Amino acid sequence: MSYYLGIDVGTSGTKTLLIDESGKVLAESDATYPMEQPRPGWTQQDPEDWWKATVKTVKAVMRQAKVDKSEVKAIGLSGQMHGSVFLDAKDQVIRPAILWNDQRTAEQCDAITSAAGSPEKLIGMVANPALTGFQAPKILWLRDNEKRNYDRLAKVLLPKDEIRRRLIGDYVTEVSDASGTLLLDVKARQWSSELLGKLGLDTDLLPRVVESEDVTGTLTAEAAKQLGLTTACKVVGGAGDCAAGAIGNGIVKKGLLSTSIGTSGVMFVHSDEPSIDKGGRLHTFCHAVRGKWHMMGVNLTSGGSLQWWVENVLQGLAGVPAAKSYEAATREAAAAPAGSGALLFLPYLNGERTPHADPRARGAFVGMNLTHDRGAMTRSVMEGITFALRDSLEIIESLGVPVRQVRASGGGSKNKLWRQMQADVFGKKITTLRVEQGAAYGVALLAAVGDGAYKSVTSACAATIEVAEETKPDAKAKAIYNKLFPVYRDLYGNLKDSMHSLAEMQ
Repeated sequence: MSYYLGIDVGTSGTKTLLIDESGKVLAESDATYPMEQPRPGWTQQDPEDWWKATVKTVKAVMRQAKVDKSEVKAIGLSGQMHGSVFLDAKDQVIRPAILWNDQRTAEQCDAITSAAGSPEKLIGMVANPALTGFQAPKILWLRDNEKRNYDRLAKVLLPKDEIRRRLIGDYVTEVSDASGTLLLDVKARQWSSELLGKLGLDTDLLPRVVESEDVTGTLTAEAAKQLGLTTACKVVGGAGDCAAGAIGNGIVKKGLLSTSIGTSGVMFVHSDEPSIDKGGRLHTFCHAVRGKWHMMGVNLTSGGSLQWWVENVLQGLAGVPAAKSYEAATREAAAAPAGSGALLFLPYLNGERTPHADPRARGAFVGMNLTHDRGAMTRSVMEGITFALRDSLEIIESLGVPVRQVRASGGGSKNKLWRQMQADVFGKKITTLRVEQGAAYGVALLAAVGDGAYKSVTSACAATIEVAEETKPDAKAKAIYNKLFPVYRDLYGNLKDSMHSLAEMQ
């Protein structure tokens, strides 16, 4: 029997699982770690925490599954996208890694756009506009603000690829994650020598690029010893967490879209061609399916907004244990009417990406009156998050990309209220999977493909992924949301100047 590991290096923790050749999950383990926020809008982590979590979870999974280490044939890697791990010539981490949701690089984004010649020319080179979360502006920020550190710089890696370096001793990334650096020619699936030249960056700073199921190496003796595996164990390219989650949800053919509500929110649609939004509102990235692409809308604080509301504002409901605070909060929200009594919430707590690309956007409740209670406010937070996802859906469909089935994953798939809310806000049936394990499962499947257990990623998904449940829109709620959505959509433009003034004060 052959077994495969999927490792997902997330923002709040690392998840590892083990599957067999049929795709059955045999064991899984999670380990958490902190995120530093030294200033408002800045986020960073110590990559050593990722490695410790990787070792811990792999060992835990192997203990649970009780399989022979020689039967673990391959590992797939996923991780939070866009982050920057800065290494010196001796592979020492120079400073804490700057993360995907960090907003410090607005000036560098402007500089990249200027160097490219215009926003349109930049999108022509790398299929996407310059956004603060991407990796390229982080490299320029280091050059502009920490010259001593930049002078030491020898390599820049994405989070999962730093774990790969610790596993195989080589610098490699793959096309889906590399797409989010802003340095990849997404159409050609290789580094953009044109943009790198305009930015004065050496290609040698970057790892080599492969397809997601390609084998990138085998475990070093030291890594095998720490993990309790063998040096014959392969490591495949893997995928950024969004593409990996899409593989885990079977979003590998035309007409399928996944909606994921985690810390961030993602609308992810498969595309056979590199369809590009000329306005830069959506991302166009390489998919983890060989020779395919995807379009993606991202909201920076989706589940993160609900987490903020429950943990920082409600602080657990009165008399309710902290472990049950989300359950209690959403129960109160379910008792409130659809539309929360015309109370709207803008979930821009750390800036926003799709569709505004605005690091200075800020959150707000709008329409509050004396009738609104705690449940209505909680529901409004959830509805605001779902409206933000609909922003992406409307752009996707306006570009002629078909959406025949919507599959929900993340926190938005596990909660009955949120499943129904998505069906009502989107006006579409929402399906969930019999087993939903997200990004770690997706890259475990990629590992199986890389090892030859399946002929392709699409065949692996067809053999292992099954739709379990369907939630239909409620006509009355749908009508309410259709009336509220245009009001929600106008609020950003109406409040933009005030948001920016407040952001400057903060």
